[in-house]
Amino acid sequence: MNAIVSLSGGMDSATVLADAIDKGRKPLAVGFTYGSKHNPYENQAAADLAKHYAAPFRLIDLSGVMRGFKSHLMADGGPIPEGHYEDASMAQTVVPGRNIIFAAILSGLAWSEGAEEIWLGIHQGDHAIYEDCRPSFYAAMNQAIQEGTGKRVRLVAPFLDGNKTTILKRGLLLGVPYSLTRTCYKDQSLACGKCGSCQERLSAFCAIGVDDPVEYAP
Repeated sequence: MNAIVSLSGGMDSATVLADAIDKGRKPLAVGFTYGSKHNPYENQAAADLAKHYAAPFRLIDLSGVMRGFKSHLMADGGPIPEGHYEDASMAQTVVPGRNIIFAAILSGLAWSEGAEEIWLGIHQGDHAIYEDCRPSFYAAMNQAIQEGTGKRVRLVAPFLDGNKTTILKRGLLLGVPYSLTRTCYKDQSLACGKCGSCQERLSAFCAIGVDDPVEYAP
């Protein structure tokens, strides 16, 4: 094991996992339980993806740490907004500091396990709403992690300058089983197809003329 992949179970992190393996990495896949509405579904998807790729999978429980964080994405938050992913209403789904916390924990885990890289699925589609997905955050966090680990660990974000369509094209080339992934933000067994996360995903599949293998609620 020489890399850690932050695996949420969505199509972005699934593609990052496949990309890391394709590029010769032997990754440990790591997911987080932190109290979001879709957490149980995405963690199951992450476990299924890790099994598919025969990658070891570790689930870290942060539900106590992040209890009380204000976001509509959290189980005790308001309703998940529907509409385009870059609509202002999607800012309601921001979980304060989530990627800061995840990256910091993964840096300690990577150092402990002797892994040199942490792979993240942040991309252009996240930049408008999520401050901790932007290139400036990536550069600053990468520098902090390198400095704080004595250059032992660094961040890798292969799709930082790409979008959902870029990710999907790469994933299809790698044969990513998107049927196993979970993108929807809502607390329901079938993806809603209406929230911003679902809409962004569906737009990517539509853009390249491929059917999304995931079943959606009527």
